[in-house]
Amino acid sequence: MPAPFLPTTREEMDALGWDQADVVFVSGDAYVDHPSFAAAILGRHLEAHGFRVAILPQPDWRSADPWRALGRPRLFYAVSAGNMDSMINHYTANKKRRNDDAYSPGGRIGLRPDRPTPIYAQRCREAFSGVPVVIGGVEASLRRIAHYDYWSDTVRPSMLVPSKADLLVYGMGERPIVEIARRLDAGEPITALRDLRGVAYLLGRTESLPDHRFEDAACDQRTIELPSFEAVTADNDAFVRMTALHHHETNPLNARRVTQAHGDRLMVQNPPSLPMSEAEMDAAYDLPYTRRQHPRYEDPVPAHTMIKDSVTIMRGCFGGCTFCSITMHQGRIIQSRSERSILEEVHHIAEDPEFKGTISDIGGPTANMYKMRCTRPEIEAKCRRLSCIHPKICPLLGTDHKPTVDLLDKARATPGVRRVHVASGIRMDLANRSPEYVDTLVRHHVGGHLKVAPEHTSDTVLSAMKKPPQAEFEAFEENFAEASRAAGKKQYLVPYFIASHPGSTTDEMIELAVFLKARGYRPRQVQDFIPAPMDIATCMYHTGRDPFSGTHVETPRRLRDRQVQRALLQYFRPENWFTVRRALLDRGRADLIGDGPTCLIPARAPAEAIAARRRNAAEDAAPVHAEDAGTSPTVGYRPGRKGARRRRRRPGDGSSR
Repeated sequence: MPAPFLPTTREEMDALGWDQADVVFVSGDAYVDHPSFAAAILGRHLEAHGFRVAILPQPDWRSADPWRALGRPRLFYAVSAGNMDSMINHYTANKKRRNDDAYSPGGRIGLRPDRPTPIYAQRCREAFSGVPVVIGGVEASLRRIAHYDYWSDTVRPSMLVPSKADLLVYGMGERPIVEIARRLDAGEPITALRDLRGVAYLLGRTESLPDHRFEDAACDQRTIELPSFEAVTADNDAFVRMTALHHHETNPLNARRVTQAHGDRLMVQNPPSLPMSEAEMDAAYDLPYTRRQHPRYEDPVPAHTMIKDSVTIMRGCFGGCTFCSITMHQGRIIQSRSERSILEEVHHIAEDPEFKGTISDIGGPTANMYKMRCTRPEIEAKCRRLSCIHPKICPLLGTDHKPTVDLLDKARATPGVRRVHVASGIRMDLANRSPEYVDTLVRHHVGGHLKVAPEHTSDTVLSAMKKPPQAEFEAFEENFAEASRAAGKKQYLVPYFIASHPGSTTDEMIELAVFLKARGYRPRQVQDFIPAPMDIATCMYHTGRDPFSGTHVETPRRLRDRQVQRALLQYFRPENWFTVRRALLDRGRADLIGDGPTCLIPARAPAEAIAARRRNAAEDAAPVHAEDAGTSPTVGYRPGRKGARRRRRRPGDGSSR
C-alpha cells in the first residue's frame, strides 16, 4: 500500500513499520506530494516499484545530524538541489539576493545553501560512509560538464568534482533511478552502473575508459572528447568548441558518449535516456499523489499554491531557444501522456472538496506541442538539428493541433470543472498554423489576458535567441484579435520581453521601446537575461561568440548597461526618466524626447523622477550602521567575500557604491 505521504522523519518511518528506507531523497525544496515536484514523482515512482523511500527536505546542512536521524539507507542517497538551479533561485540577474523562495514554506529564504548539491553529498558521506551517493535534478543536470557560472564569473568544473558523487543522473530521472535501485538491490556495486544511459561519472585516476556499447539506438558508438576543464577555463576558443560539440550530442536517438578531462580525472557522460513512451508517462503521472504539501508545514509553499490545480500533459521542447535550459534537461523529443491519463487527473482534481472549479493550467514547457513529433522516425533517429522550428519549421515536423483541441474540449466537459486555463507558454509560430486552435484558445481558455513571449522585436536578436522573426508575433496578434472579435470578447495579449540578451544593444532596445509605445504595451514585468549553466546564450555572454557560426555577438555585460536596457523596456515609468533620457541622447535619438505622440519620454523630468533620484542619493549617502555590517538576506552576491557589505558612498570620500 502506498503511504499517504512519503516519510520525512524517523517517527513517520516507525509509524509505517519500517526499520530502514531503501532510498533517502535529500532535496533543497519543501516536500509537496504533487507530480510537478521532482522528489514526489521520483519517490512515488520508486515506491510503485516496491522500494521504501524517505525524503529529507531542506535539511539543516550545517551538520550531518538530520541525515543520521533518518538512519542509514539500504541502497543509496538521491541528492537534488530542487526544482530550480539554486543560484537562479537565490539571486536576481543583478546578483541581488531574492527576498522569497517559492519552493520553501511561507516563501522563506535561507533554508538551503548556495549550490547545495555538493554540500548535501558531503553530509551523506559524513553521516553514513559507504552508502552510494547519486546526484541529480536541474542543478546537477545543467552543471554536468565544465560550465560558465555567472554568479562567480568563472568557469567551474563538472558538479561531479566538488560533490564526489558516485553517479550523476541528468535529464528526467524516472527510468534511470529505478534501474539504479533494482541493480543495487540485486547486489551490483555502484561502479557497475556506469553502463546506464542518462548518467555521468568520474573515472578514478588509474581507471581506464570502459568499453560500454549503447546499441539500443542508431549511434556510431564513438566517444566524443570535449576540450578539458583546464582548456575551457583558459581559452574562450576551447569553451566555444566545447559548447558546440556538447549541444550536438543531445538527441538520445543518435547521441554519443562524451568525455572531458578534469586534471587527472576523466568525466564520462553516457548518451541521454531514451524518450519515455506514452505508457511510461502515464505510469509516472497516474500514481497516488495527494497533491498536497506535507502536513509538517504550517505555512503554504508558494510554488504549490500556484500549480496545485495544474496538469502536465507533455515534456520536452524542440524549440531550441538559446537562453532556455528545457531542451538540455527534458530533451528535444516531445513525450506526451495519453488523453485517458490526463482526463483522469482532471477528474481527480475536480473531485477534491477544496477545488474551486478552475484548472489553472493544462500544458507543459510549451502548451501547444502536445503529441507533436517528427513524421519520419528514420530521419528523426539521425537528425542533429538543435531546433525543429528554427530558422524555419521543419517540413517533417508534425504540427497538428487537433489532439490538443480535442483534449481541451474534453477537459472543459469534466463534471465539476467550470474553467480550464492555458497558462503555459504558447509557441506562436505553431499556433499561427492552426486557426482552430487559436479559436478554441480565445473562446474558452483565456481569462481576458493571454501571456505570450515574443522576447524581442529585432530579427537580429531573435535569430541569436533562435526565436521566430517578429512577423510571427504580429501575425499572432492579428489572429488573436480577429478570433476575439469573432467570439465577441475583449481580450488582450500580455507580451514578455527579455532585456540584455546577447546581441541586444541599446539601439535594439530603443527600437523595442518604440514598438511598445506604438502598440500601447506597458510591460509590468521585465525578464532580465540570466546566463544559466550550459545554455548556448551563456556561451555567447561569456565568450562574445556564437558557438556555431563563430561570429562575434555584442553582449551587454556591465551592470549599468543592463540597467539601461531594463529601463528602456519600462520607459513609461517616471523613475526611469533620467536613465532613458541619457540613453536616447547617447544614441542620437533626441527625437524621442518631447511631447509628441511618438516620443518615449517628456522633455522635462516628472516630479516622480526627481523624487526617486533624491531617494537614491539619500540612500547612497546614508551611514552604515553596526547592525548592518554583516551579510543580510538582501545583500548582493559577491563571490569570495563574507561578512561586510560593500561600503556605501559618502559625500566627498571618492568611494564607489
